[in-house]
Amino acid sequence: MRKSTRRSALVVCAAASALGLAAAPSMAAPSTVWTVNPSPANFQATNVGNIVLTATIPMTCTVSNAAGSMATNTGNPGDVADITTMNFGASGSPCTSVLGNVTTTSVTPWDVVGVDYNASTGVTKGYVGNVKANVTAGACKFTVTGKASGTYTNSTGILAINSTAGELVVTNPVNCGAIVTTATKPTFKGNYAVKVAGSSVIPTIVGSNP
Repeated sequence: MRKSTRRSALVVCAAASALGLAAAPSMAAPSTVWTVNPSPANFQATNVGNIVLTATIPMTCTVSNAAGSMATNTGNPGDVADITTMNFGASGSPCTSVLGNVTTTSVTPWDVVGVDYNASTGVTKGYVGNVKANVTAGACKFTVTGKASGTYTNSTGILAINSTAGELVVTNPVNCGAIVTTATKPTFKGNYAVKVAGSSVIPTIVGSNP
């Protein structure tokens, strides 16, 4: 009887220890607090240099702009802003490609998501998620979906989008032949200067683990 009691006690202690070890990592890594300043607020963003979507061939926009809202949030990854308007090209300044002028219709909202923050540089690494856009280049039509990696720098207010192959995918290609297919891996690259809407104020994003 005493041996049985001792064995039971050992089993209980071992189980408790295992549970404690399993719980330890989640307690040691609390969710990131993303402090956006000002918050909540609306923002506007305008391209700095060309914006290039490459789907086998480059499609270049000399004009692009975005707008939406931003707010402090908690989580990792953490949604720090929602893009509700995303325009590529403008009247008199269309996006271009070797197939002809390019029309891109964004299906929003897109999300600006923080993943890592470097306090020494003031740079947040993350991505623009929930990307969806319908693209027409000449007679070729297709849809791009997925995400695009990027960084945001507090000192300059530059959102630099620099996606890698495989983050975005092509669906529903029509009249594109072998140029754009479902096997094509598009990339989206370019810089946007972000300001608080209607002002020259550069918003900031700071990530911290409480």
